[in-house]
Amino acid sequence: MNTSVDQADFFKTLEEKSDGGTLRGDYSRCDANYVVQQDWSAYTPEQHALWRRLYQRQAKLVPGRACDVFIDSLAKMDASEEIPRFDRTTEALHKATGWELVAVPGLVPDLTFFEHLANRRFPVTVWLRDPHEFDYIVEPDVFHDFFGHVPLLFNPIFADHMQQYGQGGLKALKVDGLTYLARLYWYTVEFGLMESPQGLRAYGAGILSSGGEVEYCLTAPAPRRIPFEVERVMRTLYKIDSYQETYFVIRDFQQLFEATTPDFTPYYERLKTQEALPANTLLPGEINLAPNPH
Repeated sequence: MNTSVDQADFFKTLEEKSDGGTLRGDYSRCDANYVVQQDWSAYTPEQHALWRRLYQRQAKLVPGRACDVFIDSLAKMDASEEIPRFDRTTEALHKATGWELVAVPGLVPDLTFFEHLANRRFPVTVWLRDPHEFDYIVEPDVFHDFFGHVPLLFNPIFADHMQQYGQGGLKALKVDGLTYLARLYWYTVEFGLMESPQGLRAYGAGILSSGGEVEYCLTAPAPRRIPFEVERVMRTLYKIDSYQETYFVIRDFQQLFEATTPDFTPYYERLKTQEALPANTLLPGEINLAPNPH
């Protein structure tokens, strides 16, 4: 059954079971910031082979579908043959934008997540999905986190936006705004589209690490594709266990950065007085952008 949920609910189980509970990953060895060592030598040949299969599939799908920045950065990361070593990527990433990767056992509490981002640290899960989860996984694994998220952190504007998002998240926790900020993350960092001279392109990690949605989001006739507007995004529910019914489209990363610069507190106060919009909503007067031709 498809259910519209808020990301705050998605992470709630972790906050209730900080020892790991039923969550995947070994939480017994993490420090106070939920950071662990990436024990790269513990990955098996079978896991490296699965990584190669995942990488090869997505590498064939993203040309002509992902934004140019993603394609260019991915090509420079040299991560096609085996599960990457985070320290090596961090060295290059820090030179480019001042970010670093930190290894985590899996999902981390919201406060921890925002603190990492606010300090230009991106948490990357250390475990890899099992072979039977090749096409779909509920919790983010190392492939989703690394392949989907890390390439865009080499872009200075997007990297600054992510730090800004982390700072905004720390404030949102204090003013009861997490629900709305989580929707923004979902519809941009995870499932965002952007304009390009060649047509719509994907930049969201949830899309770019997916075998099916990377094509669906751009060419399927069913979903809405609506020009990005912050409060509209924050008001919109989303699907967590199916392809999205709506995608929001930015012009470029500069628009995203500028739109998320203001203090969101007034937005939250307005949104608290409004009903959330179903994921497939098209409001009167809104533009529904045409899909790319097949």
